[in-house]
Amino acid sequence: MTIVLDHTIVPARDKEASARFFAEMFGLEYKGTSGHFAPVYVNDSLTFDFDNREGFESHHYAFHISDEEFDAILTRVKAAGRKWGSGPRSHEDGQINTRRGGRGFYFADLDGHLLEVMTTPER
Repeated sequence: MTIVLDHTIVPARDKEASARFFAEMFGLEYKGTSGHFAPVYVNDSLTFDFDNREGFESHHYAFHISDEEFDAILTRVKAAGRKWGSGPRSHEDGQINTRRGGRGFYFADLDGHLLEVMTTPER
């Protein structure tokens, strides 16, 4: 059996601003709200559905990406003036990690969710 995550709801203070930020950092397209949510299509099988919430805990979202995507995302994060870093507890140290023989970094989105990109998967 193959299990595929179809969508997840991402809590946000301003769902449209958060969806636009996420899409911009990852080089994705944001097409506006759809019903109650501000969806961003991450790939053919996964949608991040941003939704307004009053209070929420921050979440961690990790993405396995290519070297080219890594370079492009890091360039956009830097251009946006966002702090970034090598680990979940050091996500503002301006360093890239080389765990598992690849490259990775973390940065916080507009709502404090920790986004991780890595060129070598966790497995």
